[in-house]
Amino acid sequence: ATLPGDVASKLASVIKRLSSDDNARVQLVAYAKGGGGSPSQARRLSLSRALAVRSYIMSKGIRSTRMDVRALGDQAGSEAADRVDVVLQAR
Repeated sequence: ATLPGDVASKLASVIKRLSSDDNARVQLVAYAKGGGGSPSQARRLSLSRALAVRSYIMSKGIRSTRMDVRALGDQAGSEAADRVDVVLQAR
C-alpha cells in the first residue's frame, strides 16, 4: 500500500512530536474492507496500510521500536473502514 498525497502532511505533527520527545510512542490501528468479504483479506490489507504508514514514519528517523501496529481488518464498526488511526502515546 502507498500513502495518499495528503497523509504526509497529516503525519508531520506526529513525526515532530516523536522527534522531540524520546518517550513518546505511536500506535497504528488499521482497518480495511476485505475484497469479496473475506476477513483474512481485510486483515492483510489493513496490515499493509499500517506498515506503509510505519515505513514512512521510519523514513523520517523514528525507530520502529517506538511504534505498535494493530491490523483489525473489517472491525471498524460504523466508522470509515479504510483508514489507519494514528494514536500518539506520551509516557
